[in-house]
Amino acid sequence: MRTIFFIILSSLLCLRGKAQTPTVGTLSNTTESLDGYTLFAPMAWDTTYLINNCGEVVNRWGSTHQPGASVYLLENGNLLHTKRVGNSTFTSGGSGGGVELFDWDGNLLWSYDVSSTSECQHHDVEYLPNGNVLMIVWESRSMAEAIQAGRDPNLAPSELWPDKIIEVEPSGATGGTIVWEWHAWDHLIQDVDNTKDNFGTVSDHPELININYPSNANSDWLHVNAVSYNPEFDQIAISSHNMNEIWIIDHSTTTAEAASHTGGTYGKGGDLLYRWGNPEVYDRGNPSDKKFYGQHNVHWITEGTDVGKLMVFNNGQNRTPGVSYSTVDIIDPPVDGNGNYTEPASGQTFLPTDLYWSYEGSPNTDFFSANISGAHRLSNNNTVICEGRNGHFFEITPDKEIVWEYISPVTQTGIVDQGTDPVNGNSVFRCTRYTPEYAAFVGRDLTPGSVLELNSNVSCTLHSTATAINERSVKNNEVLVTVNSGAGFLTVSEIPETGFLSVYDSFGRAILQHNVYGRMESISTSFWSPGIYYVSIIFQDRKVTRKVFVM
Repeated sequence: MRTIFFIILSSLLCLRGKAQTPTVGTLSNTTESLDGYTLFAPMAWDTTYLINNCGEVVNRWGSTHQPGASVYLLENGNLLHTKRVGNSTFTSGGSGGGVELFDWDGNLLWSYDVSSTSECQHHDVEYLPNGNVLMIVWESRSMAEAIQAGRDPNLAPSELWPDKIIEVEPSGATGGTIVWEWHAWDHLIQDVDNTKDNFGTVSDHPELININYPSNANSDWLHVNAVSYNPEFDQIAISSHNMNEIWIIDHSTTTAEAASHTGGTYGKGGDLLYRWGNPEVYDRGNPSDKKFYGQHNVHWITEGTDVGKLMVFNNGQNRTPGVSYSTVDIIDPPVDGNGNYTEPASGQTFLPTDLYWSYEGSPNTDFFSANISGAHRLSNNNTVICEGRNGHFFEITPDKEIVWEYISPVTQTGIVDQGTDPVNGNSVFRCTRYTPEYAAFVGRDLTPGSVLELNSNVSCTLHSTATAINERSVKNNEVLVTVNSGAGFLTVSEIPETGFLSVYDSFGRAILQHNVYGRMESISTSFWSPGIYYVSIIFQDRKVTRKVFVM
């Protein structure tokens, strides 16, 4: 008996010591991958993770809500987290209900709800340079309102949920003021009933939205799933899943102008400045002209050699009859240096005629996510892709070679063991890779912890010392910040050289900026609201950031 037990124990020890073939976590990490930190929030989980290229957790943020659905790490180290509140009226995919803002240490700074029987935030948000937040919101319209607006009665559900974009200025712990809004409802066209509103020839008005496309009775009519902001042009890009189109609108308008057809920098009010992906929507094409198939994550590229172009995750559901596969696509819109788009001639479609760049699997059906998902370009021209339905992240080179690969081990029922497959839903809306030099990491403790997956002994090598790069950027004890709330000032001392000082509030808004020349700087806080602030000084070769609390 002892001999048998010894043989079994020896066998178990040998198996335990044997290197595992990874099924989750980091599957591969090569020297061609851009080392950094990847942020993701599992759809069925209430925790957001920041991992290094080996899948080791660098930071995590807990919430009482699952994401609804995007998350972003801001430059000041705060996490902007959409939240799913369980709205019982708006139950379509991507339903959220509000946003939360956490600091680096996981403290809740702000929470704001947009959830009722008449409206609900969903899918995506965008943090603006002024500290405000753009949100996609469904608004409810009755069947009678829809028919009066020109909806075909045969396609009129009991409620129609057109989308709007609102800009919220945060205040306090739960407050916010809507300072700008745009409604799709204000920019409609229909050719069904000349006795109803918005009647006209659809093909004559590509700047308007056909209320009768697509021809179904789905309440979630447009299903906008992404919003992106271009600060150079003051424009907003949005993605309509059900129209298979991306749109660009003017943010420089007032709310009143955004509800009209004139005004703003581009003179068109809230009408569409540009659209692309499916010219059949505005009666200037047929099904064979369609380029997008339920796409997600439209955004302007901000890094690499294709800055200014638009990237889209093209989900590809039923791309051709019976065949579904995803692609990551880039289009190069015909836009001048002032943000003006070339308008198509009568009867023609918006340019370009085809994609600028595209990636698909090999074979193409090996890469497919029916919904969610995203991709973004990195500074070295690699592209990080989130095949969201499968919780599968991977990075490709410009030559379309996979150089990093990760599968989320977080499922609806918990985190799985290494060596097992995450079969209970490990979906992720998107993932985002940040370089070690990203401002949010300056002065942070980026010591990695363990990997997420359980019982793993898979080895992985980081090919550049991301943590060391960050640590070299800040010298020990360089720059001290002390607060004297009673006297109403804070002191910045031990400033080693000339630099540029900025102070940001917890929402990332700059409240003070100027050059510093001496070793000490005294700043009045008499008129500051109590809360968390970030003091940042940019030197010639580094940046130092300190967090302070003002009473």
